[in-house]
Amino acid sequence: MLRFMVRLVAMAGLPVLAATAFASAPLSAAAATHETHIYVNDNTAGVNTIAAFTENADGSLTPVAGSPFTTGGAGKGAIVGSQGSIQATADGRFILAVDAGSNEISVLRIRPNGSLAQVPGGTASSGGIEPISIAIHGDLVYVANEGDGTSGSNYTGFRLQVTGRLAPIAGSTVALPATANPGDILFNSTGKNLVGVEVGTTDPSTFRIDSFAVGAGGLLTAASGSPFAAQSAGPFGSEFSPADPSRLYVSNAHAGAGNGTVSAFNVASSGSLSSIGGSPYADGQTAPCWVEVTHDGRYLFAVNTGSTTISSYAIQADGSLAVLGSTPFKSGAGIRPFDARVDPSGHFLYVVDAALDAVSAFAVSGGSLQELTGPPFALPSGATPFGVATV
Repeated sequence: MLRFMVRLVAMAGLPVLAATAFASAPLSAAAATHETHIYVNDNTAGVNTIAAFTENADGSLTPVAGSPFTTGGAGKGAIVGSQGSIQATADGRFILAVDAGSNEISVLRIRPNGSLAQVPGGTASSGGIEPISIAIHGDLVYVANEGDGTSGSNYTGFRLQVTGRLAPIAGSTVALPATANPGDILFNSTGKNLVGVEVGTTDPSTFRIDSFAVGAGGLLTAASGSPFAAQSAGPFGSEFSPADPSRLYVSNAHAGAGNGTVSAFNVASSGSLSSIGGSPYADGQTAPCWVEVTHDGRYLFAVNTGSTTISSYAIQADGSLAVLGSTPFKSGAGIRPFDARVDPSGHFLYVVDAALDAVSAFAVSGGSLQELTGPPFALPSGATPFGVATV
């Protein structure tokens, strides 16, 4: 908690996997209904839960009957900052969520109506302390463990079995320094590269990006030069372009008020990073912590927690960024907008509000955003949310 408070103070200053079983598995019944569902990691103390919603045609959300659903692990019951704490498998069959309070990862099956069922034996040790982010490609899963400031900070790999159970990969753990404070871990769309972002502390030498090539057995090989120095203070959220797996975007959250930027990188097959154009690209806002790229790879949205806005960027043909403007939240300043996801249709963007314990929804038109009328959609009592997924 102390390490995250350091982050908040800074912000206020503001090879392809075989996956044979998965390739042959049928799509979930929920996917077959063509409904879209939104899932939030509630991070509730003691018994962790996931809130589930059905997306309506206008982008509004209706709670799924029985929501929230218990994960099998425990949340922190306190605000945690990271991107990707809850993820869905590409086939729409499973939800994976970190249980930051019990150092576990839980797997839940998605039922036809969008409700969730715990997988028997589906809650497993994360292999470290305080898991905060999950990456999935096929049956390969990696988790970023934040650690306790002394030990337990690492990246650890698993195989997701067709039953939904997680099997640790021997020798997969990559130890991180106690100062790493990882904020995100993610695969590119081919599964050949994996990146982890170290938010760091107040020491510039701790602002780093870890980049790896992924081997056929799921083990990681660090790129020459990794970890790479971030381009500004507090690298935080990250996203590969869905349209080009060699392009990576990383938000820089801790450079102070009005000094937020997003970095753009080319990623070689070896994992080596090289800067694109005049990166990093300023948005004139404070603490851009979470990033999301539209499915066509043409626009990027950066959630500015410190200034309570979302910046829109156009992604140019060469991968460089051009800022288009920023959209304020109608709830006003101080609501702590966190993780964000564009729905499968590309028509709506959903943002977790950690102070309101709610989800805000925006209509997406190219790079333009328009928040829906009405209040944000409430989460269960006791939620301290920090992740959102769409299926």
